[in-house]
Amino acid sequence: MSLLRALATVSSMTFLSRVLGFVRDFFIARVFGAGFATDAFFVAFRIPNLLRRLFGEGAFSQAFVPILAEYRNRASPEDTRALADCVATVLFLALVLVTALGVALAPLLVYVSAPGFAPDAAKFDLTVSMLRITFPYILFISLVAMAAGVLNTWNRFAAPAFTPVLLNVAFIVAAAFAAPWFDPPVLALAWAVFAGGILQLVFQLPFLAKIGMLPRWRLNLNHPGVARVLKLMAPALFGVSISQISLLINTVFASFLVSGSVSWLYYADRLMEFPAGMLGVALGTILLPSLARYHADGAPEEYSNLLDWGLRVTLLLALPAAAALAVLAIPLIATLFHYGRFTAEDAWMTRQALVAYSLGLVGMILVKILAPGFYARQNVVTPVKIGVVTLVATQAMNLAFVVPLRHAGLALAIGLGACLNAALLYRHLRAQGIFTPQAGWHAFALKVGAAVAVMAAALHYAMGADAWWLAAGWQAKVPALAGLVLLGGGAYGACLFALGFRVRDFSRRSA
Repeated sequence: MSLLRALATVSSMTFLSRVLGFVRDFFIARVFGAGFATDAFFVAFRIPNLLRRLFGEGAFSQAFVPILAEYRNRASPEDTRALADCVATVLFLALVLVTALGVALAPLLVYVSAPGFAPDAAKFDLTVSMLRITFPYILFISLVAMAAGVLNTWNRFAAPAFTPVLLNVAFIVAAAFAAPWFDPPVLALAWAVFAGGILQLVFQLPFLAKIGMLPRWRLNLNHPGVARVLKLMAPALFGVSISQISLLINTVFASFLVSGSVSWLYYADRLMEFPAGMLGVALGTILLPSLARYHADGAPEEYSNLLDWGLRVTLLLALPAAAALAVLAIPLIATLFHYGRFTAEDAWMTRQALVAYSLGLVGMILVKILAPGFYARQNVVTPVKIGVVTLVATQAMNLAFVVPLRHAGLALAIGLGACLNAALLYRHLRAQGIFTPQAGWHAFALKVGAAVAVMAAALHYAMGADAWWLAAGWQAKVPALAGLVLLGGGAYGACLFALGFRVRDFSRRSA
């Protein structure tokens, strides 16, 4: 299978999900604005969402997929099926326990994650109520992550990439139609999380059945594959998702800032996640199974070459995305969110956070490419050590930036921390002889940098005054933003073509 085609498939599905995500945020911003209710919901949703990234899509996937790929390459189909059954059973039991504890300890979790809410009893109680509704999401979505890991290992990328669309559909229906039926209305968003988790899980099951990998109940704690997955998972819980832990700590800092700070960071994070998901998550998804197969087959040169391919594609796509987010911050925020109760002040505050996030976007995406370079080899020690260093450095930057830059300082610390994480991962890949760059990197980087500069200049001069974007109606802003996107993409693509880049240069097949 062509990796470019797989990347296009996963990215297109992720693009659809992200577009619907912006539609959902449009309705949330229009109906609820940025304040008391949304701060409470975003904290209630962030906790299970963090656990999803840590436990489900983060540590579990990085531990499970390499071992599953090894079994598929070296063991019999029945042994591979037994591994999936045993892991699914243990995972389900662990998730039931975690979910029950989360619901029971909801007040403590809210107090720890947003202590600034404690003096406001109404805000604190609302957050606790919504957390109890949203917490079972970790059960559903972690099972979804396991299903996605199996499907991706079988090179079935489309269905897992489409699945997040269903959560956004649940949010849109809740915000647009169901909110008036709840008291307070924001509770509709919490129930949308619950329903969305169920929808995503049910959607995956027919695809698992089609490849003969629908899990069956098989409790065997002594299965050697289960023990290996658990052994890799324990340290990976911290090492893979260091940025998510930093985001949670940021929520603690933001809860002490002015009302709306949590929401401003959320809306900026949503915009930043658009390219991060389309590029970082998509590339990491398609690279991990192939890297694991190359490692299982003892092909270190192919392993290194695949990492080189991933890094070049990342630089080619992530740099223009970061520049576009910074230049078009107000056009994006005004077009997507500046309606109803989302004020011009909210737009300017969100812009500050988005520009700060954009400085670290390339680092955030590179982590998604470099970390699998270790986890495909079942090496969890190195990323964990790097994660510790990154977390300490990020929190030191939080303390240094939060007073002068307020919420934007928190976003800047996350971005710079991701860059540090990526740099240390890269250094260790080189030092351990896992990755050796192929020739031509300096010329490649200079050409990409020149094309990004031309694109940024074109966007800057074409976008016009920020005041127009804050005053115009959506009928004018939507086509204007679409025109800017086409202009930026056209300018960048034309420069790359003039500098000798061709699509066939990046053609590569999976392992």
